[in-house]
Amino acid sequence: MTLQLLTPVNCAGLFQPGCSLLQLDGEVLLFGQKGWPKRSCPTGVFGVHLKKDRVKLRAISFSNDSNYLPPLRCPAVCRLDPYDGLPESYLIHGGRTPNNEISSSLYMLTVHSQGFNRKLTISCKEKELVGDLPGARYGHTMSMVQSHGKKACVLFGGRSYRPAGERTTESWNSVADCPPQVYLFDLEFGCCSAHTLPELSDGQSFHVSLAREDCVYFIGGHLLSSDSRPSRVFRLHVELLQGSPLLSCECLDTGISITSAIITRTGPTHKYIILGGYESDSEKRMKCGTIVLDDEGIHFEALEPPKWSPDITHSRTWFGGSAGEGKALLALPSDGRNSQNCTNSFYLVSFRTEEEGKDGEGTQGCSQESTDYDDSTPLEDSDELYFGRELHELDNSDSEGDTYNEDDEEDETQTGYWIKCCLDCQVDPNKWEPYYSTELHRPAMIFCSRGEGGHWVHAQCMELTETLLLKLSQGRKKYFCLDHGGLPYQEMTPTRQVTPIKHTPMKVKNRKIFQSVKISPSKKQFFRRLFD
Repeated sequence: MTLQLLTPVNCAGLFQPGCSLLQLDGEVLLFGQKGWPKRSCPTGVFGVHLKKDRVKLRAISFSNDSNYLPPLRCPAVCRLDPYDGLPESYLIHGGRTPNNEISSSLYMLTVHSQGFNRKLTISCKEKELVGDLPGARYGHTMSMVQSHGKKACVLFGGRSYRPAGERTTESWNSVADCPPQVYLFDLEFGCCSAHTLPELSDGQSFHVSLAREDCVYFIGGHLLSSDSRPSRVFRLHVELLQGSPLLSCECLDTGISITSAIITRTGPTHKYIILGGYESDSEKRMKCGTIVLDDEGIHFEALEPPKWSPDITHSRTWFGGSAGEGKALLALPSDGRNSQNCTNSFYLVSFRTEEEGKDGEGTQGCSQESTDYDDSTPLEDSDELYFGRELHELDNSDSEGDTYNEDDEEDETQTGYWIKCCLDCQVDPNKWEPYYSTELHRPAMIFCSRGEGGHWVHAQCMELTETLLLKLSQGRKKYFCLDHGGLPYQEMTPTRQVTPIKHTPMKVKNRKIFQSVKISPSKKQFFRRLFD
């Protein structure tokens, strides 16, 4: 096993806690990046290219008939192998948007086409379900089971906002574990059913789920009610009978206490490697292990971890995902959250042996054969952290025409959701709610022209009324914040003087001429006093 330090090129700020890595048609795709979709990549999905010791992103386009896919953090992601003539695909359910809105939609990603230059085009369709539908949530898992020649999708766990009847002013945006119900999706007919099992008495989130044939294993997880990470494993057995499905659950003694772990598969058999994650809120899990699924059940074996670097050992948070068979991409955000020039570390962890590495030479570094495992659930919602970029990273020697270029985009480290515009900023980056009726996707801001290059300020922090905000946004004006000129005022850009064209009035036939009425000075003074 090896630990390789990577350098990000033109992808600062896009890797965030809660993002997902998907392996589709030999490509590693990044989904759920920072902010809403941008100009150079309106789909919000990027291809991750690992070349030598660098990480580059390439924009992925969608087909014309695709549905809109918002950037979702911590969704449930499930891979579907090709079957019955259907192509390989991914199911994405739920997730949390940068506006802290929780989704309840189900999307399916498939490959639409791939050009001669390996330019990938993806089709995104929102699937409609009927029956007992799961509510909006994040931090849950989905797995595929097959029984009696049928296939179904199993959904379990997650968190969501408290119901409207339980909300108070202090806990309006607080979350709670979803009820411990198991949902079954019939993808062929779009039917969904909910099942309650006595063994699953508590809701849990940010756990790991692995499936083999008709069994699903739920490993680890966090209980919000007791703030604990019990070391337990649930084995869910699903029989897809002709009438209604039959579900049974068993709690196993073996297990590990972990949340937000990364799972990567090492071969065609049901053998996985688990790494990353947390043992508590303030302690990362530095150990690694293997998980084997067979006819007898589930087996855990200890695995010697790679020699972690000092940055990894002393970091508070880490996150990432599977980058192919036996590979994982780790990211360590810097401590300076609001620093624009923050440095970041990317590591590629490879658990392949030297012989396997020689066999894989000459192939794409992130390729993956068709598998039926589930992507690991991303890390828990933590503080939004940014990735910076150094000058030596701007190497365009082998850049492609549609490679993502950060310089083409708006600098969201200044204009995004998570900035602090001033010391007395009142906008909570995690619990932001619309303040003006005209706001859509982000807080209303104005650009102060004073200072070095200017800076953005929330209109709410400047105590601007909505009428004044609309007035300032019209025309060609310069805006100044409270720190640069007192009350906000504007200076009109001098308009170009245009000589008006004189129009000679045409004589109108039979035009009536009104005679002016002569009024004495005393009457004029009386009318002035009357109207004043």
